[in-house]
Formats: sequence, C-alpha cells, structure tokens
Amino acid sequence: MANSIDKALPNVQQTIKLPSPKEVEIEQQQQTAQQMTEPVDIQKNEDGSVDINFDPNAVNPGDDKGHFANLADLLPDNVLSPLGHKLYQDYQDYKTSRKDWERAYVSGLDLLGFNYDDRSEPFKGASGATHPVLAEAVTQFQSLAYKELLPSGGPVRAQIIGKPNPQKEQQSQRVKDYMNWQIMDQMKEYESDFDQMLFYLPLAGSSFKKIYYDDLMQRAVSKFVPADDLVVPYTATSLEDCESVIHVIRMSENDLRKKQVGGFYSDVEVTPTHLIESELQEKEKKLEGATRGRDDRMFTILECHVNVDLEGFEDVDPTNGEPTGIKLPYIVTLEEGTRKVLSVRRNYDVKDALKKRIDYFVHFKFLPGLGFYGFGLIHMIGGLSRTATAALRQLLDAGTLSNLPAGFKMRGIKMRDEAQAIQPGEFRDVDAPGGNLKDAFMMLPFKEPSQTLLQLMGVVVSAGQRFASIADLQVGEGNQQAAVGTTVALLERGSRTMSAIHKRLYASMKREFNLLARVFKLYLPPVYPYDVVGGQKQIMKMDFDDRVDILPVADPNIFSQTQRISLAQTELQLAASNPKMHNQYEVYRNMYEALGVKDIDLILKAKPKMVPKDPALEHIDALAAQPFRAFPNQDHQAHITAHLNFIATNMVRNNPMVMASIEKNCLEHISLMAQEQVQLEFREELQQMQQIQMQVQQNPQMMQQNPQLQQQLQQTQQKIDARKAVLIAEMMEDFMKEEKKITSQFDHDPIAKLRSRELDIRAMDNEAKRNEAQERINLENMKAMMNREIQDTKIDQNEELAELRADTSIEKQEMANANRLKLAGMKSKTNGRGN
Repeated sequence: MANSIDKALPNVQQTIKLPSPKEVEIEQQQQTAQQMTEPVDIQKNEDGSVDINFDPNAVNPGDDKGHFANLADLLPDNVLSPLGHKLYQDYQDYKTSRKDWERAYVSGLDLLGFNYDDRSEPFKGASGATHPVLAEAVTQFQSLAYKELLPSGGPVRAQIIGKPNPQKEQQSQRVKDYMNWQIMDQMKEYESDFDQMLFYLPLAGSSFKKIYYDDLMQRAVSKFVPADDLVVPYTATSLEDCESVIHVIRMSENDLRKKQVGGFYSDVEVTPTHLIESELQEKEKKLEGATRGRDDRMFTILECHVNVDLEGFEDVDPTNGEPTGIKLPYIVTLEEGTRKVLSVRRNYDVKDALKKRIDYFVHFKFLPGLGFYGFGLIHMIGGLSRTATAALRQLLDAGTLSNLPAGFKMRGIKMRDEAQAIQPGEFRDVDAPGGNLKDAFMMLPFKEPSQTLLQLMGVVVSAGQRFASIADLQVGEGNQQAAVGTTVALLERGSRTMSAIHKRLYASMKREFNLLARVFKLYLPPVYPYDVVGGQKQIMKMDFDDRVDILPVADPNIFSQTQRISLAQTELQLAASNPKMHNQYEVYRNMYEALGVKDIDLILKAKPKMVPKDPALEHIDALAAQPFRAFPNQDHQAHITAHLNFIATNMVRNNPMVMASIEKNCLEHISLMAQEQVQLEFREELQQMQQIQMQVQQNPQMMQQNPQLQQQLQQTQQKIDARKAVLIAEMMEDFMKEEKKITSQFDHDPIAKLRSRELDIRAMDNEAKRNEAQERINLENMKAMMNREIQDTKIDQNEELAELRADTSIEKQEMANANRLKLAGMKSKTNGRGN
C-alpha cells in the first residue's frame, strides 16, 4: 500500500442507533433554534445572492472521528484552489533551495563504481575503473550497523521508570515482547526498509522513517523515506522547528482510486501523467540498471505537514470568540500535476489545548551538517575517493601503454595485416625499402607505472579508510597478550567516529519506538492476546504509559561485536591480575555473552544461591568449607543450641576454621533475633517511619521544609539502635555462658589446650603462607604485564624503524634510477652528436 497518514482514530467500538422520526424532528428544531441564537455573518453579493458564514463546529462534530475528518469535503473550491497552488509553489521553492545538495549527492553517486565508464580519453580503451574506497566504507558501515541495531531477537528493550516492583517488571516485559513481535514478525517490511535505510544513510547523510497506522494493513507501519522524498524550507534546522514538511509520494492510479473510494481522499477528478523523475532519481535508477517502461503513468502526491490559518476553521479566542490569526497544524494532500487538494486534516490531538503538531517522521543523521540535512561519506571523503580513482586510472593507463607500446614508423614501411595486433611468438614480414629496420621505427618513451604515484594513492586511500573507521577496527589482529591500557587505547582510537554515529542512530531509534508505542496505544484494544512460538502472550493498552521507557536493545557505547569482545577480554585480563577483588563468574559470563555463545548456563557453573537450611546441613557446609548464613524467621535459639553441641565434638575442636564458621553463624542468628525483637517492640514507630519515608520520596523537599520531622526520625532511629544493642549484649552474655558450659569439659585438659594452640598456630602460619604466595603471584603478574608493555613498545619502535629504513631504501633506489636515466640520456645525446 502507498504511504498514508495516521488519522489517530480512537480505539472504541461505535454502535449506530437509528432515532425515531419524532426524535429526528425534535433534534432538527433544536439545531435550527441553536443556529438562530449563534452569531451569523450575512454578506450580500452584487448579483443579489448572500453568503452565510457560521461557526464550523456546528458542521463538524466534536468527537475524535469528526476532529480528524477530511475537511476538503466541506471547504469550497475558492478556498482549496488557492491553498493547493500556494503549497505547490512552496514545494518548488523548497526544492530549488536544496539544488546544490542534490547536485553534490548526484555527482557523488558515481564514486560508488557501480557502472564501468568506457573512456576514449586520453586514448581509446583507457581505464574506467573506480577505486572502491567509498563503496567499501558504505558497505562496512551498513553491515556493522545492521547487525548491531537489529539483532535477531528484536531491537526493543524496556526499562522501568521510578521504583521497580513486580507489576512494573511484568508490564515492562509485556511491552518488550509485544513490540519485538510486531517489528520482527508482523511488520514484514521493517527489516528490508531498515537495511535499505542503512545503505542510503552513509551516502546522503540523512534518512527518514515515517511511523503511522495503515488502514488497509490494519497495523502500524514504519516506512523508510529517502532524503530526496522529504522536502523542508530553506530556514529549517530540524524536524521539530520547521514550519513545513512535504513528503513526496508516488502512487499508482489504482492505489489512489482505492483511497478515494474508501473516503480517505476526496473523490475529485485527476488525470494521471507520465512519471517525471528528478535528476537524482534518474541517477539512482541508472545505478540500479533499471529503465523506465512504457506504462509509467503515476501520480505524484504531495503530503504537506504545514501550519495554516484555514478559512472557516480559524483558531478562535475563547474569551471573545474572535479569530486569533494563529496558524494551526494541518496535513494537506494535493496532486502535483493538477494542484488539486485531495484531503485536509487536522494534525493535533482533539484534547490538546495547546494544539501541538503530531509528529510522524524521525530523522536519522550520519554526521550533523551545517543545516537541516546531515553530511554523508560522499561529502566527507568524496574528494579523496576522486583522487584515489584518478591515481588508479593513471597507474592502469601507464601499465597499458607500457605493455602495449606505440610510436612512429618511417613512411614507406609496409607490413602485412598491420591493423591486427601482433601475437606473442609471432613474426611478420615487413617490406623495408632500405636501411636498418630498427631505424624505421621509433617507440614513444612510455614509463612504467610510477611507484611515487602508487604510494600517493596508498596515502589517499588510508586517509579515507581512517576517516570512515574501516582500517582501525581490526583490534583482534593485534597482540592478544598486549597490555590492558594498550588495547583500550587502540580500541578508542579506532572507534571514535563510528561510536558517535552509533549514538546518533540510537537516539533516532528511541524516537521511532516511542512513536510506534503511541500508535499501539491509540489502536490496541484494552487486552490483546497474540500467539507466539510455543505459547500465547497478551498486551494491554494501558501498558503503554509513563511507567515504562522504550529503548533500543543496542548499547549506545558499543557499536560492534569486535569492540564488545575486546572490552570483555580486557575485563578478563584485569580480573586475572587480582582474582580476590573480582567476581570471576560474572567476568566469564560477560565474555561468553560478548562471543554470542548460547546456553551459557550449561557451560558455566551457576553460583549457588543461599537458601535457609536446617542445622545439620549447615554443619555439613561448614565441614566442606561451603558458605552458609542465617535467615529471618528461623528458629534462632534452636540453631544456636545445635551449633554449640556441634562445637563440643572432637572433630570441630581440632579444626579452628570449622569452629570459626559455626560461631560466625551463631552471631548472625543473634543479630536476627535482636532485629526481630526490636520490630515487635517498636511496631508502631517503624510503621510511622515507613510512611514518612514514602512521603519524602514523593516530595523530596519535605525534610527541608520541616526540620522537626527530620529530628524526630533521627531520635526514633537512635532509640531503636540503642535497644537493639542492649538486646545483643544480653543475648551474647547468654551465648557465652552456654558455650562455657559445653567447652568447660576440655578447658582443664592441658593436652587439649596444647593441641588447640598448636592448631591455631598452624592455621595462622598456613594463612600467612597463603597470603604471601598470593602476593608473589600478583607481583609476578604485574611484572609480566610491564614486560609485555615494554616489549610491545620495542616492537612498535622496531616496526617504525623498519618502515623508515624501507622508505629510505626506496628513495635511494629511485634516486639511483633517476641518475642512471640521466646518464643514459647524456650518453645517447653524445653518441648522436658523434654520429
């Protein structure tokens, strides 16, 4: 279907109730009486007729459908015709103002090298090759951006605004799943349009997306709009502040008729004409290899998003009912050939008192330009691409002339089949009237392809690749054992330009998804179930509210998998230098995610989750050196008693590490017992504190406005903490008494004391040795990293020296060759004078 605008109809099911004849008569009488009481402007004409002007709201109902109705069916021709001609003239003026931009874009398309030029200058058969530096940069950007911005799982993610809770988390998941399902499954054109847009973007510098609801498809559409099909005024700097946006739509006669019959356009007579293409469109078709056929009768529709002070529908001051003269947003559609207006619709929400324009377009920029349109690679490296192409053609032409020499021959020399080229290994008869045969021919002094010109072309190509960030992205080809700082520096140097472009695309995609969410909010039913692979899900209309923010799934700071892997590898190196300070599980998980590995949980051992356990299982964990802890609402007294009995065993008495973990758990139970006791004693105070904290979150200035309240909270908290400390002291005293009873049986045994002291000393010695060994390992790692940095620096210096030596050797060789040629020339001149 051709592009259409979003009519923003409400999502309600309307039922039509036919009134009785009596009710119709009463309603007509009421309308007549109301019209008689309203201000009516009557103007007499010269022919005796009169023009009656009244409030247009009497004709247009106040509901949403009437608000977005086609006003062209109500407006007379003397209003529509001047409007159509004025908008067409504005369109021509806007097109003229951007001629230079179009001309630069058209000439730059030749640099892609899609068509081979058959050149006859400077000689027939001269090279017409185009250097692929621009095409390589465009293809590289398109492939990187497409993979990163549109992953297979969908491009949308959602984040919660405000404090998270289970309801908001479920809502966020529903929004994410539904939008990804719509984009990747239902919107069949989205992937191809997005792919095509990413190819246009680095060339033109600007591309657009149009988001609207399509009546025939009965769903939302995000349509790619090339920059040459969106025309704005000369003074525009962005879509948000421009007074007019004109979308050029090419539509077949059948599609236009469908819209007229469906009531979307007015049923006016328009005549199809042959498709008139601009210079830019002709150039694009030529690059595609497409030619226009015989049956190319199309309509060019101009969809104008403008501000108009429409006669009969003026903005009125509510205080006095007089027109204010303020222009209101409208969408006016006209046919270019006949200038006839097909539709006029309001472009602001019926409930919007400020009457702000509804946006349908999103601007994607490659690089920010000096005005409305962005800069692309054609503008930035087009000159370098032309220079590289010229150098390449000169090198190829020099090679051609060197391999197929030409020159002069003496008049009178006759050769057989002289029009045919001599094949390798072939000798032909020549009729020479006299003298040496070599004196009858003179070869032109064609040189071999210049090495200097080849080096110059390499410099130009490297500059273009460096700007387009396609030469410095090969981080993985470097030294895998390089220092962390070196890797990050290389990565940063090679990704500055691409990272900035990626962030601009991220912001534009966020705007696109928000416009899509608006369409879903308008047209979805209250609850909409939909089928997915392996089950069914549902979305609710109220899910698209301010509690969830919709974002692209891509990271604005990472634009490629190469960059992601390099950062994960750097993280892994840092974690390996000091394992105690890092969560090794998360480090390796991030590395696997960067590599794109699926089913990571099958590869990595998941971190065991702490769950409440009975005392016997906690004793088992203590013996196995596994972590365990106390949880609220456990029988703390029973746990402490079981642990004290376990400490009395010989196995635990002779193992200080196990005893330490058991006593640590006992202290956790004591702390939780005190906390639960405090919660019972200060139940009312804690509830009051919680209510005050909720009020402070809603009104952060509440504490500043009421200092007494803050002082009261501090006093209550201090009182609770003091009571908790007293409870812990009492419980610790009881704990120590119980522990003394249990351990008293081996306190008087001198052998047990010596054994315990020996074990303590041994444990302390082992711990000291372990710490010393770890410090030694860390020191060795730091030395190894420093050695690698020094080695990398030496390698870089050696490479630079080698390059300088090679350049010096090449220059010396070229100077020697030049001197040889000069000597040979001097000798030939001397021989010629001697002859």
